[in-house]
Amino acid sequence: MLNRRTFLKTGAFTAAGLATRAQSLLAAPYDPLPRISGTANPIRVRGMVRAGGRGVGRIAVSDGLQVVDSDADGRFELVTSADRGFVWVRVPSGYEIPTNPSGTARFYERIDPTRSEMSVAFDLAPLGMSDERHALLLLGDIQTETEEEMGWFHERSVPDLQQTVRELGDMHVFGISDGDIMYDRLELYPEYERGVRRIGVPFFQVIGNHDLDMESPTDEASSDTFSRHFGPRYYSFDRGAVHYVVLDDVFWHGSGYLGYLDADALTWLAADLSRVEAGAPVIVATHIPALGSNHVRRGLTSPDPPGAIMNRDALYRLLEPFQAHILTGHTHELEHVFEAGTHEHVAGAICGAWWSGPICWDGAPNGYCVYEAAGEEISWRYKSTGFDATHQMRLYAPGSDPNAPGAVVANVWDWDPEWTVRWFADGEARGLMTRRNGLDPLSVELHTGEDLPPRRSWVEPRITNHMFQAPVEPGVAEVRVEATDRFGRVYSEALRLP
Repeated sequence: MLNRRTFLKTGAFTAAGLATRAQSLLAAPYDPLPRISGTANPIRVRGMVRAGGRGVGRIAVSDGLQVVDSDADGRFELVTSADRGFVWVRVPSGYEIPTNPSGTARFYERIDPTRSEMSVAFDLAPLGMSDERHALLLLGDIQTETEEEMGWFHERSVPDLQQTVRELGDMHVFGISDGDIMYDRLELYPEYERGVRRIGVPFFQVIGNHDLDMESPTDEASSDTFSRHFGPRYYSFDRGAVHYVVLDDVFWHGSGYLGYLDADALTWLAADLSRVEAGAPVIVATHIPALGSNHVRRGLTSPDPPGAIMNRDALYRLLEPFQAHILTGHTHELEHVFEAGTHEHVAGAICGAWWSGPICWDGAPNGYCVYEAAGEEISWRYKSTGFDATHQMRLYAPGSDPNAPGAVVANVWDWDPEWTVRWFADGEARGLMTRRNGLDPLSVELHTGEDLPPRRSWVEPRITNHMFQAPVEPGVAEVRVEATDRFGRVYSEALRLP
């Protein structure tokens, strides 16, 4: 398999050369590619994992390829190389998430490439509460391109997140920004960091395709700015009974990107997961979906290379022993995909349809996901920005959808196959609504045509699989839709008919 770091061992590769390798990946994503010859200075790293001034044993430490454990006195040693970038600690359950002054997680130390030996210390602090119950705020695609859009993030999204944190009470809470934090304007990272400070909980970051230094001809160097702010591109940590993994699945080939996990990341992940008990819940955060279903809804047999992980089967195999959830963003829509024993959650977007209005192009409101863990049990919901947590659907009167002219239509955006969606006419139960693929009528209104939406005229309505319909006879005055999610929570919306 292709190793990102081999690209850095020579200055001879051009964007065209990388594009050739990208073509090789497309042709055979599981075949090994030739490694580039070169050397990187070996560096011996000795260190300590401490809490309260005392060593802590059996804590994993990694350079992104090998994983070692601290001994009973908290000491560890590994021989790494100058091109590894970082050494980091897998923050264990029961300890605070170390943070930078900005509030972003600081669990890493940069490797000094000028040294042959170096020492590091990771100081942990007891959490002060149990994290067996904890909550994750998953932010898909903040994707601010301008100062005005960053202002909207601060004015709209941040206060909503603050309120959600308050409503979670004394539960341990942290966040993950799931890639495309920026829309190519990386100089706005400090404003994102200011938002994290205001939200008031630690945040981990996933790199997205719009978080890259796109002038870079190499994949590895394309993450330089991201790493200056947030550290390594992939890593893991534990909260309560749940093991969390962050991966970089964006492969930059000099003039574009593919969904791909490199050999180093997969080698590291195998070593990391070997320290997790079989059957445990494992949550993996990537930016690009492992698979998604957009291609199915478009009538295609396979996903586009920039829209899914080309070598996803390698990830699936590593996750087979676990209760695996894959949390993704990238597509600015909500969906759930079940493949190879995993549950993939595509998270919607903080920015909706690229800050063009109040919804994503599948009709889901701008928003984020809230996950709660109680031991090994994990639940979730989508939180629409500016709405109560019970806002889980939008209803449309007959005539709103030309493909179902006599039907009431409901967009139940966080639907998965364990949900039930029933309807009532003037209080009388009428049974289950029929699910189908279709376009959200509000998205059609806001996004259709060359001039709409005004700020992003290239946005068009996206076919989604969470539209429901039921035929309504003349004379019905009110329709109510009741949706029950997989956790037994019931959501209800009513629509008065003319």
